[in-house]
Parts: sequence; structure tokens; C-alpha cells
Amino acid sequence: MSLSASADNLTADNQNCGDGGNMCLELALEGERLCKAGDCRAGVAFFQAAIRAGTDDLRTLSAIFSQLGNAYFYLGDYNKAMQYHRHDLTLARTMGDKLGEAKSSGNLGNTLKVMGKFDEAMICCKRHLEISRELNDKLSEGRALYNLGNVYHAKGKHIGRVGQQDPGEFPEDVRACLQQAVQYYEENLSLMRELNDTAAQGRACGNLGNTYYLLGNFQQAIKYHQERLKIAREFGDKAAERRANSNLGNSHIFLGEFETAAEHYKRTLVLAQELGDRAVEAQAYYSLGNTYTLLRDYPTAIDYHIRHLIIAQQLMDRVGEGRACWSLGNAHSAMGNHEKALYFATKHLEISKELGDPLGQATAQMNVSDLRKALGMPGGELSPDSEQLVASFAQPSPGPALRRYRVRRESMEQLQLIKELTRDATLQLTPDGKNRTPVSNSLNTNAISEPKLDHCDDEDSFFELLSRFQSERMDDQRCSLAVPTDNKENKAPLINSAKLTPNSEAQDDLLDLIVGMQSKRMDEQRVALPHLPGLCPPQGAGGAPDEGFLEMLMRCQGARLEDQRSSLPEEPPRGATVPDEDFFSLIMRLQSGRMEDQRATVPGALK
Repeated sequence: MSLSASADNLTADNQNCGDGGNMCLELALEGERLCKAGDCRAGVAFFQAAIRAGTDDLRTLSAIFSQLGNAYFYLGDYNKAMQYHRHDLTLARTMGDKLGEAKSSGNLGNTLKVMGKFDEAMICCKRHLEISRELNDKLSEGRALYNLGNVYHAKGKHIGRVGQQDPGEFPEDVRACLQQAVQYYEENLSLMRELNDTAAQGRACGNLGNTYYLLGNFQQAIKYHQERLKIAREFGDKAAERRANSNLGNSHIFLGEFETAAEHYKRTLVLAQELGDRAVEAQAYYSLGNTYTLLRDYPTAIDYHIRHLIIAQQLMDRVGEGRACWSLGNAHSAMGNHEKALYFATKHLEISKELGDPLGQATAQMNVSDLRKALGMPGGELSPDSEQLVASFAQPSPGPALRRYRVRRESMEQLQLIKELTRDATLQLTPDGKNRTPVSNSLNTNAISEPKLDHCDDEDSFFELLSRFQSERMDDQRCSLAVPTDNKENKAPLINSAKLTPNSEAQDDLLDLIVGMQSKRMDEQRVALPHLPGLCPPQGAGGAPDEGFLEMLMRCQGARLEDQRSSLPEEPPRGATVPDEDFFSLIMRLQSGRMEDQRATVPGALK
């Protein structure tokens, strides 16, 4: 949200924080200007000053929160970015601003993704997508689809890092995340083609190429990276062109097309040098060195690895330096230069110990031992500590540290099954549960370990169990008539269900009593304007809220009735193999009496 769009919201008649309203807006506009100029740190200082000045205009305050959240995001302070995007989301919902809610949900989702809170990020991004489609805002829908693809892609990479598998060798949970990312990226690409947004198409193609690469579908990865390369050249985007070439080289390596991979890596190197990016230049040298090692052109490989080593030392990158020494040791060993190979293997061992890298240390220990044997030098055998280290990486089965997370008590499996059964059965009756997978299809029958729960296999017993779970909810929602007492007559009840007087005065007292009890329930459902930094509630004459403030509250309250309505569940489609007395009709019959149980009738007057 732009602050300039909110400038007209603060008028001379609406300055109830003294001159704070105008001062707040002026400070915020300066903060926005500084952020656009690239000085986010100074911009944050002005935004914070604007919040201290305060304003009663919610749209202006929402814009400040949005800009402040974005500024903190670019500064890398993700906790503060999340805090202000949440404030922005709260204000958007308070004002009933659907477009503002969509934008703030998207911003919050991106921040949560970077923080590694992927499940929360998915919820925010899906809300962004839902509102965008509701408003038929194609651009916003495209951003939401792109963000969702990014969240699933990041989650899949995060989970897959644990095992350090090669592309295409990830477990099923990682593959599921990556396939979901592909789905959202392809939807985004289709929409961007419809809108003729070529730049957005390039971004989608790049992400699709990366995701297909992780899934092991290298042909598809090459197809999308080539399209990304074409669009990058069309726009003269050298950074994107460099990334596309690097990704194409990686994909061709896995297809065994080493010559083609080397050509893409050389183009990556030229572009990195043109951009002045030393770190990426070193990466290109490293990739070229490994490619020429695969081509068995060891002198060329050594030349590239030496260049990589020099830049790694200049940038004080110890990890890169260790990798360069490892690669140089292997190349020299392949050429029969065992003395030089031993030198680099020893350097690799020293750096691995310094970095606390057990895998690198184990590899280096074995290389040093083999090379010393080849040179006929003493001490070629591994020390006991080294043998233990090497053996720890040679175990085919996971160690105790990994196995203990897989151990699960049988009773916990059974308890989880009962919870899932009851939860899924009741959620089918709610509007959010209409599209859920039926319980009979979503449960894995193999998850029930012996001895099996016999009472869960019996349908009637299961519904008896469900009734016990639901009974407490029914009692919690009952409403009993509170009978007041008259202190003057020994606290005798004013209303007795057995002795109601037929006069109109007693009936009026009863109705007043019911109204009094219902009014408390209405008060409990009222929404209060949240306490947010920089918010000054507007005051009219005599300290009472002015008409504009009351109208805002009416708008906030007006949408709540519709939000709380519950529609009847749709009739599920009937299949030829589904019996009439199926699972959901039993649930409906079981639940149908709940509304009647909760009704309250007014006692009739006795004659």
C-alpha cells in the first residue's frame, strides 16, 4: 500500500491527536521516499517517528505498517517484519479491506517462509490466493500462486537437505512438496502468459526448471531453463542469464552431457566477470574444474581448481578452500602426482578439522592414508579415532540418534487413530470440511498395530464413542435461566416455574430477564478496535466518538454476521457401490438432534 494514496484521508477536521495526524503522514511520506531511494535504515527511522506521532486514520496507519514491514524485511530483521505485517493484517481485517488483507497476507507469508515457518506461510499465501480470486484480481492471483510455489519449493529443499541426497532421490514427503510447487508455478506461468507479462513468465520458468531439476526430471528442467535464458537475453538481464546458464550446466551434467555443460559454465564465467561477482566467478571455476575432471582432462581441471582456490583464499572462504584442496588432491592423484596429491589432501584434512566437518574429515583421512601407502611412507594406517570416524559414515543403517525419533509407542498410535477418526467425522459437517477426503479413504489401515481396537471396528461402538466426545460440547452450549431473588422477602424467587402469575407485569419481567441474558452474549461477540502502535481513536465533542468512527465500527461489525453463518452440508454424490446407509448419513442422523436439544421454550402462564 502506498502512503501517498492515504494522504487525503487526513483532513484538517480530523486532527484529534493534536497536530499528530498531519505530522504522522509527513514523516511517513519521507520514510517512503527514503526506502524507494534505497536507504531503508533511514526510512525505518522516519516510519518509527510517524508511529510515535500517531494518527486516527486507519488506512494511513495500515500503509505505514506495510512499508515498515517491507523495510525490515529488506534489512534482514524478519521478526520485526513479521510483527508489522501482522499489524497491517489486523487493520485490514478491522476495516473490511479485502485487497489490503490479500496484500498483507502475501507479505506475511513471504516473511514466514524466510523464517522457516513453512506451514504458517502456506496458510497466509492460500488466504492471499483465496481473496484474489474472490476479487477477480488476476495480478494479485498471480503473485499468490508464485508465492505458494516458493513456499512449497523452500519446504521441500529444507526437508531434503537432511539426507543430502542427489536430485531425484528424495523421499516421498520431499517429492510431494516439490510436485505441489510445480503445480502452483505452472498455474502462475499460464496466468502470466494470459496477461502477457513476459518478465513474470521468465521468473516462473526459472523456478520450474529448478524444481524439475530437484525432482530428477532433467529434460523438463532444461526445457524451462532454456526458455528462461531466452527471456533473460530479450530483457538484457545478465544476472538472470548467468543463473540460467549455470542451471543448464548442472542439468546437462546429470545427463552425462559434459561438453555441453562445460559450454554453459564458460558462459556463466564470462557473465560473472562482467558483473564483477567474484564469488560466482569462483563457483564457475569450481564447476568447470569438476566437469573437466569428468572428461579426464586433468591438467585443465587443475588449472580451474587453482583459480577457484585463489579466489576462495582472497574472500577468506574456508569451506571453498577445503573443496578446492579436495578436488586438486583427486586430480593430482589421477595423474600419478602422489606428492602433490598428499599435500592437498593434508590441507583438506586440516581445514575439515578446523570447520568441524566430520564427513570431510573422514574423506580426507582415507585419502591421506592411501597416498602415504602409495608413497611407501610410514603411518599409512588410520589411527583408532580415524577408523571410528570413517566407520560411522560407512554404517548402512541409521545411528541411534536417528532411530530414536522413529520409535513410537503402540498406545500412541492407537490414541492418534481415535483422535483422527473423531476429528474427521465432526469436521465433515462444517463448511470448511465439505471438501475433505472421506475418512474411509484418508486413513491408512496399516497404521493400526496389533492388538487392534475391536470397538473401533464395530460401527455402532464407534458412534457411541463419538457421542461421548460430543456430549460435553452440547452441555457447554446449553443456556439455563438465571432466576434472580428478592432480598426483601427472604430471597424468594421472583419467578417460579410452577407459580407463574398470568398478569402482563410478570410476563414483561420474564421477557426483560431473557433480553438481559441475551444482551451479554451480544456484548461477548462485539469486536473491539485493537490496540496498535500509533493508533489514536478519534474523539468527537465532549469525548464521544464521532460519526465517522461509529460508521467504521458498523462496517467492521456488519460483516461478522455473514462470517458466522453456517450452510447446510451438500448432498454427497451417490455411487452404485455405496450403500444407502453410508458413513455420512449415519453422522447426519447422529447430529440431527443437537439443534432440538439446545432450544429453549418460554413457559406458558398458568391460570
